Amino acid sequence: MILSAKANSKNHQIQFDIITLFPQIFSSIFSESLIKRALNRNLVKINLINLRDFASDKHKTIDGKPYGGGAGMILKVDTLVKAIRSRKKISKKAKIILLSPQGKIFNQKKAKELSKFDQIILICGHYEGVDERIKKFIDKEISIGDYILTGGEIPAMVLIDTITRLIPKVVGSRISLKEESLEKNLLKYPQYTKPAEFEGLKVPIILLSGNHKKIENWRQQKSLEKTKKNRPDLLKTKA
Repeated sequence: MILSAKANSKNHQIQFDIITLFPQIFSSIFSESLIKRALNRNLVKINLINLRDFASDKHKTIDGKPYGGGAGMILKVDTLVKAIRSRKKISKKAKIILLSPQGKIFNQKKAKELSKFDQIILICGHYEGVDERIKKFIDKEISIGDYILTGGEIPAMVLIDTITRLIPKVVGSRISLKEESLEKNLLKYPQYTKPAEFEGLKVPIILLSGNHKKIENWRQQKSLEKTKKNRPDLLKTKA
């Protein structure tokens, strides 16, 4: 299944190839909001690859019992490599990523790095894991957090959403990207809109002052305070 039309050569387009057992899961998220707009403007292209299409037997077997015993089933390396090789052909600037709880934690810095590539192949892990030999055929193993999901489909959605919004012309204002949470390893400052008072809760008076320099300083201070309180680990990490 292919989403998007022919690329506009004037724009940087990223092609996402998603290797999954459940391609139908992606239909709703990619037909809404920002990703839909990016697809319509040919800034991204998304291919959904059903892993079972590369199984070599009539039963479409894509997994097996682990050698040495143990619970669950393991995705087969030969089937996965066939799927990878079917997609690794459009660009020298390609990255092959296995989505796994054993990978390095995904963050905004990694999203920026990946947004520079022309093609990203995402392998959605499942069951009890993937044959360890797949490591020879991938570039990165990425996790979206220290918890266990049923499969790699939701992490794939997270990566695509995060990376897509960094592509030039996807988000209307580049300024908004620079002021988001996690930029410069800081959480975003508190924000308010109308009404100026609600059930006794008032908007900070400085935001109504019109003094942009003081507002900027206030926002920087509040951003630092919020980060110290909620995510002090970010202040120990180099940007």
